Amino acid sequence: MDQYLTIEKFNKLLTKWNGKKVRVVKQEIDDCDELIIDLRAVTYESNPHRLDEYTPLHSLQLNGTGQVENSAQNMEQLPSSVYEIPLEDSSLYQFDGSRFSLTTDRGIYTIEVIE
Repeated sequence: MDQYLTIEKFNKLLTKWNGKKVRVVKQEIDDCDELIIDLRAVTYESNPHRLDEYTPLHSLQLNGTGQVENSAQNMEQLPSSVYEIPLEDSSLYQFDGSRFSLTTDRGIYTIEVIE
């Protein structure tokens, strides 16, 4: 059964996946992106001096090299070795035993290990 996690519990479980290959799927209203990343570290960033509401106050950073699916459904290298997921006070964190689900006002992010 899915259960909601605190950010601390979510972080503790997710960091156990460091060194593994993970798939991240981002689903927004009219957009779905998929990327594969060799997860080296999980970090967080705060941006208290943001310039607009589009810049998140906090973000989850998945550090590692990887590939992202482009509009032609081909895989290409990630432009940087950090993939950021914007976090909000209202973000919901779940883990069903095999995959994480992170729900924000912008969309739903699913993170799972690729065997």
